[in-house]
Amino acid sequence: MVREIERVLIVEDNLRLCRALGRALGERFPTVDIVHSVEAARAALGASAPDLILLDFALPDGDAFDVLDAVAARRPAPVVIAMSGQAKPLDTFALAQRGVRAFLDKPITLDTLEAMLRRLADTPPPLAPHVAQTVGHVPLQRLSADVRDAMIDEALARADGSRHEAARVLGISRQLLQYLLKQR
Repeated sequence: MVREIERVLIVEDNLRLCRALGRALGERFPTVDIVHSVEAARAALGASAPDLILLDFALPDGDAFDVLDAVAARRPAPVVIAMSGQAKPLDTFALAQRGVRAFLDKPITLDTLEAMLRRLADTPPPLAPHVAQTVGHVPLQRLSADVRDAMIDEALARADGSRHEAARVLGISRQLLQYLLKQR
C-alpha cells in the first residue's frame, strides 16, 4: 500500500540547491517547506508533520543526526532522504541505522532525485537486516509483539486515530485491529 506524500520538508543550507529542489518538488507535491539549519528544522517539525524530508548531512548548527533526533518520535514517521558531498561510508551506515531510507551524493541531479522518489514509492524499507540484528538479543515472541505494536501505532497515526482507516492501511479487519489493541 503506497503512502501519499503531501508535505515535503527540505533541510539544506545551500540556497541555490534549495531553490532548485523547491521548484522541482513544488511541481510534484502540494506543500514544500525549506529550512536551512537544525534549529529551523526542529521548529518546522514542531509546526507540521512532513511526509518526506530531504536532509543535508552537514548543517551550520549541527548535522543530520541532530535533526533525526527530532524526527525519531514523529508519528506518522516521515520518509527521510539524506544528501551530502561530505558524509563518509560510516556516516551513511549510521544514517540508515537511524531510519534514513536513502542517501544521495552531491551534486544531486533532478533525474537522480526523481528516480529515488519512484524507487521509495515502489518498495518498502528492508525489514530483514533490522530483524536479523535482534537474533540472540530479543526473544521471538517479544520481537513479534514489538513489530505488531509499531505497525499498529504507525497505522493509527497515519489514519489520524481512525481505527477503520488504520485497519485498511494494515490490510486487516477492523475487528482484528480492535482485538489486537485489547491484547496490549
